[in-house]
Amino acid sequence: MTPETRIRRDASVLVAEDRRFSGMDPAALPIEVWGPGFGPLIHLILGQQVSIEAADAMYGNLQRSLGTVTPQGVLGLDGDTMRRCGFSRMKAEYARGLADACLDGLDLDALATQPDAEVVDTLVELRGIGRWTAECYLLFCLGRRDVFPVGDLGLRIGVQEISELPTEPTERETGEHAAVWAPRRTAAAYLVWQGYLERRGRAGSVPYR
Repeated sequence: MTPETRIRRDASVLVAEDRRFSGMDPAALPIEVWGPGFGPLIHLILGQQVSIEAADAMYGNLQRSLGTVTPQGVLGLDGDTMRRCGFSRMKAEYARGLADACLDGLDLDALATQPDAEVVDTLVELRGIGRWTAECYLLFCLGRRDVFPVGDLGLRIGVQEISELPTEPTERETGEHAAVWAPRRTAAAYLVWQGYLERRGRAGSVPYR
């Protein structure tokens, strides 16, 4: 079974069991698993604290500049080109640092065989990669089944809305709410994101692509 199929099946279970997802169509969820690697992680770095559309545009600019996004390619870009692609000064430093780490022996493909906690621990050692980015790598790149990135603003607001909470929950509180969806928290994240986007007229968007 592919990760996409498993996540969609998990979403069907959650829609049937949790009234907060009532009426949602698991078949309509824009589930994608990008696979491991340098390029997808750069995409997530670009997605830090910006809109989905902005992250897509910046990564598209980078692809047009490089073709295949590789560590060698990123290190070969000058500052002006990176700025034109949309990199801030800090994100350019993070991207170059990741490229250096990969050339020094960091094997992102090998992370696909490691447990979730070990993947997160490895990635957060890198400058510019926090828990949100590491958990999104688990979810979008590795297709792990039970991930709910509580640092994501859209997920926190989405949980607030479907649970009818008076205020936006903290990361800890969001994690407590999401615990009831284990071991299907990745599917729950897609459902919460999709509901959040639908209520804003943006249905069908992949949360970070």
